[in-house]
Amino acid sequence: MTSKIASAGSRVAQRPLSSLLLLVQLALVAACATAPPREPISDDARRALALLAARYGEFTSMRALADVSLKKGGENQRLQGVLVIRAPSSVRLEALSPFGPPLMVVTVHEGQVTAYDALKNEAHVGPADAETISKVLRLPLDPDDLVSVLAGRFAGPRDLRSAEVLAPDATGPSLNLVDGAGGRQRVWVDLGTGVIQQRQIFGSRFNALIKYRRDGAGALVGFDLDAAMSYITGSITYRNLVEGEEIDEERFTLTIPKGAKTQPIR
Repeated sequence: MTSKIASAGSRVAQRPLSSLLLLVQLALVAACATAPPREPISDDARRALALLAARYGEFTSMRALADVSLKKGGENQRLQGVLVIRAPSSVRLEALSPFGPPLMVVTVHEGQVTAYDALKNEAHVGPADAETISKVLRLPLDPDDLVSVLAGRFAGPRDLRSAEVLAPDATGPSLNLVDGAGGRQRVWVDLGTGVIQQRQIFGSRFNALIKYRRDGAGALVGFDLDAAMSYITGSITYRNLVEGEEIDEERFTLTIPKGAKTQPIR
């Protein structure tokens, strides 16, 4: 009798485990099924990707005065600031006051976002990911994507599955790119120089059209942003832009003043 009870108990204990294993297997199959297949890439698409990668590889740093105008829903935000970025994923933005020290400083560096509000003497700290960057800068982008958007450069998706050169439209020729997560981007690029005119991001977190503004020599002077599905529109205009200068590591390290209230970014 004891043996039968033990046997029955063993069968009961095994059912949840076997069910769990089945669910895990089904989840893995589903995950594999959703990844887009790798498709052959044509020679013209490879050349365009090589141009983008070469221009991205040339970029090391940028600093500029930045006039920022963003609207999210019914809330408008305007500021003048100093923007400093360094490849691949470091950003510092200082919102300037008419007199004295900056009103706010935001840094993205070494996996951390730090924002200090001088008026409130408060600091917010969190991991450097798209969610926390969105809460601080209104742009739900990972650090390396944030740098590439601000700099007007793009190395291409990390896990490229397909690339196609599309026929020119009013803006010019473009590349349609799909990554391993199914995310799609379209990049309007000068096929002779690799200079980006527009970049459109299609994704579950962020759908946006970024239109770059350049001077007659092709130098970046800013961009316009339209992310209607995220209720975000706006523009950034650069002044006194300088690229390629060496920037000290300390520039991206924000020391929170003693006595400031510090809390996590939520």
